[in-house]
Amino acid sequence: MTTMTRFRDDTDTLSTRWITLGQACKLLGVNESTLRRWADAGHTRSFRTPGGHRRFSEDDLRAMMAGHAASTREPFTSISQVALSRIRRRLQRGRNQTWYAGVAEDDRDSARNYGRRLVSLVSEYLAKGSRRADLLDEARDILHDYGALLFRDGLSLRDVLEGFTFFRKRLDEAAREEAQKNDLSADEVLEMWEHLSNLADQELLSVADSYDEAAMATPAGR
Repeated sequence: MTTMTRFRDDTDTLSTRWITLGQACKLLGVNESTLRRWADAGHTRSFRTPGGHRRFSEDDLRAMMAGHAASTREPFTSISQVALSRIRRRLQRGRNQTWYAGVAEDDRDSARNYGRRLVSLVSEYLAKGSRRADLLDEARDILHDYGALLFRDGLSLRDVLEGFTFFRKRLDEAAREEAQKNDLSADEVLEMWEHLSNLADQELLSVADSYDEAAMATPAGR
C-alpha cells in the first residue's frame, strides 16, 4: 500500500491506526532505516501521505513485536518459526545466558526486535534467490546496529559471539528438522547449508566491524 488513493479504497484499513515513522520506530525500538527496509520488504503495511511522509499500521507493528507477523508460506518458512520458538523458550529459562543478562533493560525490546528479524529473514534468504543480495545487505545492517547497541551496553566481543552462537545453534537445529521433515535430497541439504553458512559468516563479519568502529570511536580509558 503505497498511495493515499489505495489507502482510501481499502476498507480493511478503516479500523487500523496509522502512526508516523518516529512513533513506529519508538514502538519497535529500531532505527528509521531498519523500519523503512522492513516496510519496503512487505513485513508491515505502510503508505505515504500526499506530503510524502510514511505512515505505518500499528496493528502490524505490534504483531511483529509479538513474533506473529504474517508468514509468506514459502519453502523453509518453518525454519525461522521453529528457531524463534526454541530461542524464546531458552531465554525464558535464563540458564547460562550471561550474554543476554548483560543487555541493559532499556535496550531489551530493541535487542529482541533485532533478533527476531534476523532469525525470520533466514527463511526468506533460503527461499528467495532473486532477493538474497538485498536480504544479505539487510542482515549486515541489522548486525551492525545490533553490535553498536551491545557495545554501548558494555558487552565484550566474546559475549556477543556467545550470543551469536546461541542463535546459530537454534537455526541449525531447525534446519535439520526441516530437512528431515521434507525428505530433502543430499544436494538440497548441501545447498541449504551453504546458504546458511554464507549468511552466518557475513553477519559475523558485520558485527565484528561494528565493534571495531565503536572501539575506535570510544575515548581511551572508557
